[in-house]
Parts: sequence; structure tokens; C-alpha cells
Amino acid sequence: MICFFTIGTARITLSLALCATSIIASTNLAQAADLTFNWKGDAGYSASFEFSYDQTTTPAIISESGAGATKALQSLNVSFFNPSQELIGTKNEVVNGVSSNQFFEFNFDTTTGSLLGAFDVGTGSGIGDVFLSNVEAPGRIFISPGATSYLYQNITADYSQLLDSSPNQIKASAVPEPTTVLATLFEGMLGIALSSNKIAFFSRKPKKIYRTYRA
Repeated sequence: MICFFTIGTARITLSLALCATSIIASTNLAQAADLTFNWKGDAGYSASFEFSYDQTTTPAIISESGAGATKALQSLNVSFFNPSQELIGTKNEVVNGVSSNQFFEFNFDTTTGSLLGAFDVGTGSGIGDVFLSNVEAPGRIFISPGATSYLYQNITADYSQLLDSSPNQIKASAVPEPTTVLATLFEGMLGIALSSNKIAFFSRKPKKIYRTYRA
């Protein structure tokens, strides 16, 4: 969308308001909550997750398990990094409300922004795939969900190598909404317009020309 501004404080204010309103109105304002969280292991490995759900229909506790249609999650993307911050694996775990991982476990409290219960998210179950879990201890021993999360990489069909672990709690944070960004932009532009009389936006006002005539 292109917005044109005219000179004059009142006109600038009105133009900015109309422009911002038009942009926000044309933005998809579906009631989707977009969140992200990060995990850091004691040995320097890390993981970054971003997920979304419809907050108008989602219960207070999101509980997902296995492959197939999800109950609440609309999307979930995960990326894993080594201690040098090099990407070692990434995947869209949930796409359009469908999970592709048979070992998928995701439980999230929407009121506190914290994970709870079983958690198992990764790039897949093939050789070389990476996954983060709090229900599988070293040696492929399945345990009750605990505070410690373990990062593994599948070496063979029967063996997963432990890369890192950490007892730190994983807590989600909201991704900035488009309307928030637009509001900040609008505020800044309006401040500039009101604080300076030297700024002209696309001004086409002709300059006065003074002529001197001899008697």
C-alpha cells in the first residue's frame, strides 16, 4: 500500500491516521497466538521453536501427541544448533494442524506460557535426525516427564547419541504482532511530523519568485 502525505501539521496527522487505519484493516487479524521459545544446553547446543494456535478455540492446556491432526496447534517449527551456532537440523513439525512425527509430545499451559508434562520435538526419526525430549533418558530409557531435557541425534536405527542436556525451564514469549509494529511506526512518523516544520512530504507548493523592475 502506498501512502501520500501533504504538508501541514493537521493534514499530516490526518494522512498518517488514515494510512495506518488502512494498513491495519487490510491485515489478517485472525485470532492466532504466535509464540517462540529457546532452549540452551549445558554443553552449548541450542534449539529454537516457534508455534501458533487459535486462541479463540484453544483450551487453557494444549496437549498434543503423535502424528496426524492436532487438537489445537496450527503450526510448529523447530531448529537445532551446535555450540558454534551452526544449524544441524530444522523442520516444520506441525503444518496446518497436522503433525508429521509419531513421537511428537507437546503440552503447553497457555495461561503461564510454560511447557508442562511430556515434551518430545524433533526433525524426525531417521538417521541423522535431531530431537529434544524430557521423556527419554540416555540409553533409550523412557522415563516420566522430568525437568531435564535431553538433546539427541539418531546415529543408527537403534542408537541415539546424547549431544546435550539441561534442567533449565523452557518458557515461551509472544512474537510481536503486525499491528504492534504498525502502531510503533505510526507513532514515530507522527512524532517527526509534529516536531519539525522543516519536513515536507511530497510537497508541490510552488516557490515565490521576486522580480525587481527598474523605473
